[in-house]
Amino acid sequence: MMRPLTCPQCGKDSVLRAPCRSLSDRLAGLLAFLPFRCQFCTHRFLAFRWGRTYPRHLLERREHRRIPVRLALSFSGDRVRGEGTLVDISMGGCLIHSQMAVGIDDIMYLRLSIAEEGPPLELAAIVRSVGGRGIRFKFLRAAREDKRLAEFLQAEGSYAERLLRTENSESALKEKAPRPG
Repeated sequence: MMRPLTCPQCGKDSVLRAPCRSLSDRLAGLLAFLPFRCQFCTHRFLAFRWGRTYPRHLLERREHRRIPVRLALSFSGDRVRGEGTLVDISMGGCLIHSQMAVGIDDIMYLRLSIAEEGPPLELAAIVRSVGGRGIRFKFLRAAREDKRLAEFLQAEGSYAERLLRTENSESALKEKAPRPG
């Protein structure tokens, strides 16, 4: 069994396969050196992965992995104040559900409580899209620069991965279980 891939810069194992960006990435791929990106420090690197295949799905196109959450938050901007529910979050931004009307490229200050004790986390973000799924924000400062947010994302990401592995192993057990009749 292959050990998990870790980031050569920070040593964390929160690594996702990244898309090929250049001709050199494609040529390295012929030699089984594939591009990856660390979710914690955002370092992009090539790693030797012989005999491994990676499914082409949405995570590959994204720079950061989304972590599903349900947290109340408030936000304010130039002439707008509102409240909403944080639906997913990543190192690069977040998605919220809110009834408040905002415009694309509006800069907002988000306040969310990620712990029972301690002050709320305050983040500057820009509105990237508004649609049926909600309001998509991009953080103006990298999440790794905010220690509390980075720790929260790492803890929530680990929890989400364990939950996903548990669900996958339970569904695999159900498929293998003999069916009556």
